[in-house]
Amino acid sequence: MTIAYISLGSNMGDKVESLRQAVELLHQNSSIEVTKVSSIYDTDPVGYEDQDVFMNLVVEVETTLSSEALLIVCQAIEQQLKRVRIIRWGPRTMDLDIILYGNEVIHTDNLIVPHPRMHERAFVLVPLAEIAPNVVQPVENTSITELLAQVGAEGVRLFSKITHVDKFIQSDE
Repeated sequence: MTIAYISLGSNMGDKVESLRQAVELLHQNSSIEVTKVSSIYDTDPVGYEDQDVFMNLVVEVETTLSSEALLIVCQAIEQQLKRVRIIRWGPRTMDLDIILYGNEVIHTDNLIVPHPRMHERAFVLVPLAEIAPNVVQPVENTSITELLAQVGAEGVRLFSKITHVDKFIQSDE
């Protein structure tokens, strides 16, 4: 089993429902168990700023899948939730990014882990620090808490506190 962290974001349609559906789809995969889910954060767009705010969260998963197989599952969920790639960093119904996969450093044509910009992005670090503050980013060799202290939390606001994976999936929170 490998512990991985996946960042999820949506800024089109029913953003919270899209996040819930994506977490549920991850959890339904027999090779993936969603073990933790962060709260939902309302976040300002980064890069292409002429778009609606995002809802973001991070999940911790335990998986028997390889990093490449996990990427394929994430991309399939994006497609199932009608992800369309028109503008880089532009609007999307769903975005799933593998930000950490164990403590591996991966560079393939399809996947770079740790996510190459995670250490710069408060919308990833704030929810990740909530569920995994002491995890070390293997390239920077720095804890998530320390990375967040360097970046700050500007543009990231708590939207909805999530306390349990199953309750979130069942829409009780």
